[in-house]
Amino acid sequence: MAISSYMKWAAVTLATAQLGAAQTYTSCNPLKKTCPADTGLAKWQFNTDFTSGSSAFSKWNTTSGTVESTSLGAKFTISEEGDAPTIESDFYIFFGRVEVKMRAANGTGIISTTVLESDDLDEIDWEQISTYDYSVQTDYFGKGNTTSYDRGTTVNVTTPEETFHTYTVDWTSSRIEWLLDGDVVRTLEYADALNGKNYPQTPMRIKIGIWAGGDPDNSEGTIEWAGGETDYTAGPFTMYVESVKVTNYNPAAAYKYTDKTGAYTSIKATNGTTATNLASSSSSVKAASSSSSSKASSSSASASASASSSASVSAAGSISLYSSVIVASMVAFVVGAFQL
Repeated sequence: MAISSYMKWAAVTLATAQLGAAQTYTSCNPLKKTCPADTGLAKWQFNTDFTSGSSAFSKWNTTSGTVESTSLGAKFTISEEGDAPTIESDFYIFFGRVEVKMRAANGTGIISTTVLESDDLDEIDWEQISTYDYSVQTDYFGKGNTTSYDRGTTVNVTTPEETFHTYTVDWTSSRIEWLLDGDVVRTLEYADALNGKNYPQTPMRIKIGIWAGGDPDNSEGTIEWAGGETDYTAGPFTMYVESVKVTNYNPAAAYKYTDKTGAYTSIKATNGTTATNLASSSSSVKAASSSSSSKASSSSASASASASSSASVSAAGSISLYSSVIVASMVAFVVGAFQL
């Protein structure tokens, strides 16, 4: 992992707290009041090919602007001030692996983002600043804590605005890995996030979009962090997302916060995936054991077993989650056997 101009980034990012609060939101924070259960992804894996037409958006909601399918993938475009096209999954995952293959936007001050975010404002990020066509940033937040901005890192990447790269988050109850084109570039252990206090650990949705950090109406600090003011006459500025692959390590129909601690052990999963519904008639939803990459499958299956075991502690007595643990263990064993 290469760190470049991080001190400058950290200093100016402190000035973006107000903007960050606006970008990061929750309609109901379960740490403050009782909220409805989150809709879960009840399958091990869900894949989206955004080159396939409008049907690719069946499990995604457009929350801002317009996003369309093209031959290069989902097209996110900023043409004028105020544009910030964004989509989010209509389901949550509870620990898992998210792989986004995308080409970041061009221009000055345009931020291309992939975000995992929970109702209590746990967050895991990939961000590419268009001004710097040689790097990408990783970041995380726990419970919306913005008292410091020392959690980010900057990673070298080759021409992210001209080349498609795969940005992956592999998230378990014990660690988070950020992977660039299959290579781990950062690892965060649970204990290293204020002994777990700031560790993202609650069910998350996936949000993908672009926004103008260099908008002239933004604060001076935000504009500096974004590498300068955005000149909209030089646009439009476009990000393309070719595909998204999601593996849910604790498949379930719903996730419920049982108290206000925000700890992963407090999350109760209901109607978890069992051996009878691992497969789907849709080609876009597959069992984790049928992944095309045996290396990724082995990693995902092993982490799945570990994460499922952790979740089962919080759902003691839940037969569905217990079944998930057994199935995940079987998948890990079979994948390992094929690799021998």
